[in-house]
Amino acid sequence: MTESTAPQSEHRTVLLRGGDVHSPADPFATAMVVERGHVAWVGSEGAADAFASGVDDVIDLDGALVTPAFTDAHVHTTSTGLALTGLDLSGAGTLTEALGLVRSYVAAHPADRVVLGHGWDATRWPEQRPPTRGELDEAAGGRAVYLPRIDVHSAVVTTALLDLVPQAASLAGYRPDAPLTGAAHHAVRAAAHGAVSPRQRADAQRAALAHAASLGIGTVHECGGPDISDEEDFTALLKLAAGEPGPRVFGYWAEQVGGEKDARRIRELGAVGAAGDLFVDGSLGSHTACLHEPYADAPVAGATHLDAGQIAAHVAACTEAGLQAGFHAIGDAALTAVVDGVRAAAGKVGLGRVRAARHRIEHAEMLTPETVAAFAELGLTASVQPAFDAAWGGEEGMYARRLGAGRARTLNPYAALLRAGVPLAFGSDSPVTPLDPWGTVRAAAFHRTPEHRISVRAGFTAHTRGGWRAVGRDDAGTLVPGAPADYAIWRTEELVVQAPDDRVARWSTDPRSGTPGLPDLSPGAELPVCLRTVVFGQTVYVRPNE
Repeated sequence: MTESTAPQSEHRTVLLRGGDVHSPADPFATAMVVERGHVAWVGSEGAADAFASGVDDVIDLDGALVTPAFTDAHVHTTSTGLALTGLDLSGAGTLTEALGLVRSYVAAHPADRVVLGHGWDATRWPEQRPPTRGELDEAAGGRAVYLPRIDVHSAVVTTALLDLVPQAASLAGYRPDAPLTGAAHHAVRAAAHGAVSPRQRADAQRAALAHAASLGIGTVHECGGPDISDEEDFTALLKLAAGEPGPRVFGYWAEQVGGEKDARRIRELGAVGAAGDLFVDGSLGSHTACLHEPYADAPVAGATHLDAGQIAAHVAACTEAGLQAGFHAIGDAALTAVVDGVRAAAGKVGLGRVRAARHRIEHAEMLTPETVAAFAELGLTASVQPAFDAAWGGEEGMYARRLGAGRARTLNPYAALLRAGVPLAFGSDSPVTPLDPWGTVRAAAFHRTPEHRISVRAGFTAHTRGGWRAVGRDDAGTLVPGAPADYAIWRTEELVVQAPDDRVARWSTDPRSGTPGLPDLSPGAELPVCLRTVVFGQTVYVRPNE
């Protein structure tokens, strides 16, 4: 890929040619013109000649693929950056190895007030248990250490960190020698993150956004809230993203709204909705997702933080204030409460207004045919993370251990959601699972439960246009004239059309179908490499030496 002039400056007119442009405006497009931050034209190589003399820059794609930039619809940006730059335990294969990583990191970072780690998952270890507090104290050498589980719904901590939060011992979710959950976990997390300096926080945010840009991600939805971070972290991120080149950031603030005053405060924070991780329940890995029947491997059924009445009040207040509402809900009982609550709100303020507001549900894993139908009826967007199934699905995965194989096979039914007309927005919940857009589309197309698989095209749409629709925008996430020029350029192999049903695939690859191709995402195939990412016509990432 070559560019004929110096790097582009603000609002230069650019012609890209000599590649493949993924656009519904022309399924065989090889060229595109960008002007004033928007797509001005897409079409054939021959027609591109007419534009060549009137543009500021010409980019020779050299056979590369141009697609809309991805949108990651669920990110915790600061935590992602801290995971990128801090103690990462996601690769630890045993408890012993994890403790060794703690020892090494603590020794190498003597100045950190609190050591922050991430990513341990005891279900992947032969010991099948997290470290005890005594083991962690010994590995940390008496330092304050905070280590959330991979799902971030529980954490193991050292005695030195608990000494900074003495009230934690009296809060729900505290156990003397087991991972902290609930209110106790939230209190300890607040203390740990409070030890991060503004400079550390900004460095982490920049690292996360730069990493996203390097993966062809042009937009992220930041899911903040008082139980996750704090207002200063949230507003600082939005200010940083608005003032520096990089991915766009739409912020969601997870706090209940009781009326117009609360809605006004949400807007003053810069949030686009009172949604995201407004917790109805917890997670399956931590046994805190709320179920109708107990877990298969523990005599508990999880915990609920909001009931149907509280959900109804929040949705009704947000709808009346013209604000998007949403919730974190994973377990089947939590999703039943969400559906009951949203339906009650619709009875109060009107179904049409509720549907028009495009309220969204994060994760939405243990859906039933009834709750899928209710999502469609109520106009709810399912903001989902296919990498969860790749990490924890299958007959031997964490889901099966927690729920039993039968219930586990019902999780994340993407095909059923699409058949019902439920809008999908794909994300990562990073740092729970990594930023990895093509891997996310692959995970949906090759779901561990075959009946839940969707086509690569549908998954790609959910990870591009779906994220924009989830913030109420229907004019973006696709390369057509008039759309914002948010795009990525990829080095990839031959383009194909992949679908769960071979008959559909055969028809779609016929040139007469007009279906634009996408990279081969078959398991084992190499994923595309991002060469450049552009947001509103401005280059925010260029792969080195390209």
